[in-house]
Amino acid sequence: MEFALFCTRINFIGLLLALLSPCKFIQSPMDFAPLNLLQTTNSASLDFGRIYFNSPSAVLRPHSPKEISLLLGFLSASSFSKVTVAARGAGHSIHGQAQALNGIVIEMESLPPSIEIHRIGEGECGSSYADVSGGTLWVELLKESLKEGLAPRSWTDYLYLSIGGTLSNAGISGQTFKFGPQISNILQLDVVTGTGELVTCSPHRSPELFYAVLGGLGQFGIITKARILLQEAPQKVKWVRAFYDNFEVFIEDQEFLVGMADMVDYVEGFMVLNEDSFHGSFIAFPANLGFIPQLQPRDSHVYYCIEFAVYDQPDKATHLDQVVEEISRKLRFMPSLIYSVEVSYFDFLNRVRMEEQNLRGSGLWDVSHPWLNMFVPKAGISQFKDLLLDNITPSTFKGPILIYPILRDKWDPNTSAVLPDWKGSENIEYTVGMLRSASCSQQCLEDFMGQNRQITAKATDPAGTIGAKQYLPHYTKEEQWRVHFGCKWQQFVARKSAFDPLNILAPAQAIFKRK
Repeated sequence: MEFALFCTRINFIGLLLALLSPCKFIQSPMDFAPLNLLQTTNSASLDFGRIYFNSPSAVLRPHSPKEISLLLGFLSASSFSKVTVAARGAGHSIHGQAQALNGIVIEMESLPPSIEIHRIGEGECGSSYADVSGGTLWVELLKESLKEGLAPRSWTDYLYLSIGGTLSNAGISGQTFKFGPQISNILQLDVVTGTGELVTCSPHRSPELFYAVLGGLGQFGIITKARILLQEAPQKVKWVRAFYDNFEVFIEDQEFLVGMADMVDYVEGFMVLNEDSFHGSFIAFPANLGFIPQLQPRDSHVYYCIEFAVYDQPDKATHLDQVVEEISRKLRFMPSLIYSVEVSYFDFLNRVRMEEQNLRGSGLWDVSHPWLNMFVPKAGISQFKDLLLDNITPSTFKGPILIYPILRDKWDPNTSAVLPDWKGSENIEYTVGMLRSASCSQQCLEDFMGQNRQITAKATDPAGTIGAKQYLPHYTKEEQWRVHFGCKWQQFVARKSAFDPLNILAPAQAIFKRK
């Protein structure tokens, strides 16, 4: 009975929107036989994580932000409705965050693609920017901006993610230490709030909504356009990897590199757990180098690798080899275990695409991905590394484990994004990404998820000594979210009441229940 009433309401919404605009609803696979359900779950009920498969009752493919506004305005004004709404970008969520069980999923890729590049001034004094629709992929923006000799300053490692999707989290990679996350490089947003209001916001215009949406996990509004800061783009990149057998030296050298922001443009690092991960970690490193590392992982011994890059500067003559040599002389990697290659700026930023193609070929892309991403204070990073190794099986682990430093003062505290509590005057935090691929049974996947929960509980325990926070967080209870947001919780709740008072948006985050 309840489902029948719900379907009636969905049909009424579709009829209303059909009268008001050219919106097109796609009938949900829930209304078809199980065989057809499998054929259609690669859309609104499927994501990269392949852990949760929550089917919506309808899908909206909007042709304009106005259509999203009409939908949310109607739902917000309908006291009888319990329908929830989730915006879906490129579908790269891990825990079904862009799904809406029995609700409505808005496929943002249906918005007309729009990228407008505005060049203002030259060099460091310029303030060029791009106006980009929320469903656009970062790789699409990169291609268009490079035509003008420009590019965004901050990136994610993987470029086939939507603008709105990463800005709803933070958007981080090896440039974060230098320019902050992507949410620290946004000048203006167009947002549809949970009440259906279309708002243009910035630090000076509706600033509370602007900062709420950035890192807001989709809770306060749907980003339909973003104004992204650009800079002069380099043409060439010197890409370097150096190996370590001592964790403390590895960490200290990373911190040394992020302190050289005038010379170094990118810093990441990863753990080499076993022979498979050792070879797998180099898929994205160009093969034309003849790269054959002399390192052979020993039983029960973990190695570490620092990856850094130096860009040529468009406004100055940069001798990349000389800069890399000067930097390398100050590092303490294992003798002779340093490798470098010169590539184009585009190829460097798009490096994970090569890895994706290899993983697809080996059947490890379209599998479950029980990933765990954490922010860890500098004081707790060694303890967290030990916790990680105590809870996984290094010899059989499949996938990279990233570890690299970021700087707190590059993050705007007004946004909704959460970092660990600042320990004294320490400015360094670490990003740790355990990016596992799981081509195994359901029980095996549940075991991996159990490991993640155990690591998370220990690392984020307020009474513990690590003091970590989840990035791309996943919790199922309000009290867990309350601990996660800490001193930001009351502000988060107040913003929710202001911009989505009926708790319509992003239901799969399980932060608020639909009113």
